[in-house]
This record gives sequence, C-alpha cells and structure tokens, in this order.
Amino acid sequence: MTRDDQALARAAVTALRDELTAYPKPGLVSPVDSGAHADMDFELMCRSADSLRQPFASLAAAGRAAASFEQALIPLGIEAERGMLAVTGGVNTHRGAIFSVGLMVAAIARAQTASSSPSPAAVRAALRETWGDALEAHAARSDEASHGGLVRRRTGRDGARREAARAFPAVFETGLPAYRQAREAGLDDNAAGIQTLFVLMSSLDDTTVLYRGGLEADSFVRRSAADFLADGGCRQPGWFEKAEALHRAFIARHLSAGGCADLLACTLLVSRCCDDA
Repeated sequence: MTRDDQALARAAVTALRDELTAYPKPGLVSPVDSGAHADMDFELMCRSADSLRQPFASLAAAGRAAASFEQALIPLGIEAERGMLAVTGGVNTHRGAIFSVGLMVAAIARAQTASSSPSPAAVRAALRETWGDALEAHAARSDEASHGGLVRRRTGRDGARREAARAFPAVFETGLPAYRQAREAGLDDNAAGIQTLFVLMSSLDDTTVLYRGGLEADSFVRRSAADFLADGGCRQPGWFEKAEALHRAFIARHLSAGGCADLLACTLLVSRCCDDA
C-alpha cells in the first residue's frame, strides 16, 4: 500500500462523513436526528465510516494494480463488511457504500496510474476497461436474497449492481454536473450536497426506497424531489425549511433514499480527487 492509497482512502471516508453531515436530507441520518432509521444514528454511522479507511486503502492498492474483481475486489469488500458489522454490532450502516464507494476508490486509483489527478472521464474509462465485463456478469447473476435481488423480483427495477455495470451514470452524468452547477451558483458545501442529492432522488430508482415501499414509494420520492427542484431547489428562499418538511414527511412514511446517499458520497469523492470535476 502506498501513500497515494492511504490518501485516497482518507478522501473516501471524508466523502462518507460529508454526506452524513449534510442536512436536511429526507429520511436520512444526520447530526440532527436518525431520520427513518431506528437502528442507527450519526455517531454509529461515523464509527462505521471510519472503520472503512483501511479497507478502502486495500481497495485502492488492488485497483491501482488492476486486480481481478472476483478474486480481489469482492473478497476485500466482504472483509470490509465484516469489519463494519463488528464496529456497528451487526447494523448494516454502509454495505451499499462499500460496494459503490469501494469501486470508485479502485477506479480512481487505477486512473491515477496514468495521471496523478485524472479527469472524471478517465476514472469512468478505467472502471469500464478494467472491470466492465466482470461487473456486467456480476449484475446478471444478482443475488435474489439481497435487497437488490428482492427489489428486482418484486418491481422489475435494477439496483446498484446494474448501476456499476453501466459505469455509474448516476455519478458521472447526473451527480457531478449537478454538484458543479450548485457550486458555480454560489451554494455552500451543505446546500450543494443537498441540491445534488435531490437531483439524484428525482432521477433514479433507489433500491432502499423500493425495498421499503415499492413502486408507490419510488414515485413519491421522485415526485417530491422533482417538485422541490422545480421551485428552485436550494437556490430558492426558504429552501432549508422546505427540505426539512420533506424530511419529516419521509420519516412519517419510513422512507430513506440510502442508495442516492451512497451515490452522493461517490460524487463528492470524484469531485475532490479529479481535475475538471
């Protein structure tokens, strides 16, 4: 493991912590409350994120070496999950992030072999060229017992595995442009993160939402996010209060866009590790 691997791992944990700190995120854990999650809180989530620093460094080293998805990245992800569950007492705080952010860490590290500060396009190309076929095969044999597998069987909608097989269009085509536009509009870190989250929520099928509430919940989340954005998003006067009201509405429905939160963390990571992001 190199210093670059350790630096990338720290950046990944920082991205997870920045996502956690943002508020108000409808239904999601923050320093203010636990949202729609009865089994976790901000402190537990922070401990979980911190437990991933060394696993992310290992994933960076494996990515830099173009190691096999099946033989290296998956076992490292399973090991990271075991460590996370040990820290959280068995609570699934970051399983989705281990997959999505972990793959992004590996892809950034791989792209860094050609440039110390690669472009987002170079990171996406590294992901496709190094692990594209393996990720496609992984998506095709989705575990039917997993949340993603159950959602696919019940609703016909795809989850994180298909998103990865497509080289994360949610991050590179949706999240990054939204975050860049939010910062260019003068929004601070918190507001830019919330704005990006709402753009993701309005655009994507979220496995966590679909698992908890099915297609009706998915429609509610997309419509709520789209309406918030149509009113001006985080650039509108009183945006904070409107987002906070949606937060309460999501809690009442026991809904949380956890998949979009993971993709926000990926977006923040790529934005801070890449040129022209």
